Amino acid sequence: MSWRVTLHCTRTEAEALPESEELFPFSDSPPVIVADEPDPHAPDDWRLFAYFTEQPTTRELILLRRLAAGSEPELTHLGEDDWVTISQAGLEPIRAGRFFIHTPTHRDDVPDGATAFEIDAGLAFGTGQHDTTAGCLRALETLAGRSFANIADIGTGTGLLAFAALSLWPQAKAIATDIDPISIDVSQDNAAINGVRIGHGPGELLLAVADGMDHPILTARAPFDLLIANILAGPLIDLAPAFAASVTPGATLILAGLLDTQADGVIAAYAEQGMEVVERGDGEWCVLVLKAAQRSVAASWQPLTEPGGGLSLPFQ
Repeated sequence: MSWRVTLHCTRTEAEALPESEELFPFSDSPPVIVADEPDPHAPDDWRLFAYFTEQPTTRELILLRRLAAGSEPELTHLGEDDWVTISQAGLEPIRAGRFFIHTPTHRDDVPDGATAFEIDAGLAFGTGQHDTTAGCLRALETLAGRSFANIADIGTGTGLLAFAALSLWPQAKAIATDIDPISIDVSQDNAAINGVRIGHGPGELLLAVADGMDHPILTARAPFDLLIANILAGPLIDLAPAFAASVTPGATLILAGLLDTQADGVIAAYAEQGMEVVERGDGEWCVLVLKAAQRSVAASWQPLTEPGGGLSLPFQ
């Protein structure tokens, strides 16, 4: 049988989730914890679902309460169905241009001619269900006729946007980073599922845990001619100088994770860096496509040789 515990939380609490093994070190079968944003119109109202194979104990419920301040656990008996089937039942495939994003339960539903990626529901963000992720996929497709050689996906979540970029530009080098180590673990698993090669070379993806642009691998890989960042408006504004310094003159940036009401503030921050808006996007969650100045701050960036030797990489 299966049991589900539901807690209401903030996005900050959802992003701070520990791994189940860390939260329940005493358990031989720890629950699987999934974060969900039920209403895109309320970007800070999230839910946590913890799926147990057996009825959770009082001790386990107390530990879960610590993940979401002020929320009382809601316990639901799910019957005999497997928790994976239940947790993914509401996650319908997403079609964004040529891209078809699906969970394992829809593996046989891929349309002819689609570029499909299998992204399991789990602890990381960016499964394609949110408007920002789907919007980024559509923005990438609009750039398909152009050529990019060095791509960065900052705040990658599940790795999905980096995978999509490499499918469009298979000879490019790509790096995907996230501040959350769980996201990088999930991205590595998703890369294996979707046949994305991990490595330094053309057509390969590097993965690293990084806070913004603060990582030696990003320094070594810069400047980028395509930079994708699906995060939040505040961090996007804070990172504007660092992004501008890490891209080539005339580079393309795809920025998302912001409401339409926040777009003007983000645009202003990047205009100060000499960038112009190419596409603002529609809807409540807009996706900005920007072009870096032809003579940008990137001129002062000193690219390093490809990391190796004494630099230890988390994934090679």
